[in-house]
Amino acid sequence: QVHLVESGGGLVQAGGSLRLSCAASGRTFSDYVMGWFRQAPGKEREFVAAISKSGSSTSSADSVKGRFTISRDNAKNTVYLQMNSLKPEDTAVYFCAARGGLGVLVRTVNAYDYWGQGTQVTVSS
Repeated sequence: QVHLVESGGGLVQAGGSLRLSCAASGRTFSDYVMGWFRQAPGKEREFVAAISKSGSSTSSADSVKGRFTISRDNAKNTVYLQMNSLKPEDTAVYFCAARGGLGVLVRTVNAYDYWGQGTQVTVSS
C-alpha cells in the first residue's frame, strides 16, 4: 500500500505560479512511476505529467508543456509539480498517483494503482 498526500494548492492570479508537492509513504518510493492528474468540475480526470522511477524521464500533456514541470526527490519520497504561467483553464483538483510494475510513463487513469486525495488549484482571471 502506498499513501499519497498532496499539498501546495491554492488561489492564484492568471500568470502566477504554484508548486504542488506529493508526499508518499508505505512502500519504496523509487519503485513507482509517479503521475499528476487533474479534474475540473463536470469533466473527466485528465493526465498532466508523469515521471520515471529514477526521475530521468518525464512526459507531459500538450496543454501544460513549457509551463509545468514534474520532478521527484526519492530521498524525500516526494514528487513535485511546478506550475508557471497559470491560466484560468488550469483550475481543477490536482491528484498525484503512483504506478507499480513496469516503468512505462503512461497517461491513462486506470494504469495507476494509488491516488492521493487531491488539492484544489484555482486560477483567477
